[in-house]
Amino acid sequence: MTDPSVPPTLEELLERYATLRDTLLGLELERDDLAAQIKAALASGAHAETDLYRADLKVSRRVEYPLDRFRDVFGDAAALEAATIDRKKAEALAKAGDLDPERLRELAVVKETQALVLVPKTR
Repeated sequence: MTDPSVPPTLEELLERYATLRDTLLGLELERDDLAAQIKAALASGAHAETDLYRADLKVSRRVEYPLDRFRDVFGDAAALEAATIDRKKAEALAKAGDLDPERLRELAVVKETQALVLVPKTR
């Protein structure tokens, strides 16, 4: 047993750090694999819960504008200015009147991502 009054050496700290990092990486990989399996099951209509949690899918949406179509509609200069910034810049240009807001809305592509959410059942 190590003496708690003696600080660990740098090598001992490194060894412990490496052990923890490797353990966490392995656990994260396992967690991600389990989450993918659970999300696929939930997306196909299955339900899952334990004594403490109920699994649910949270859907997030992100609007994007395809660069090639944006450039075709609004031109190279607008595409360069908006694409280097992001969706907010394109919408700001539309709000300022530099781009046609209706055409921008028609161009929008909404991308969805799903996140596995554990909902506590003790609420």
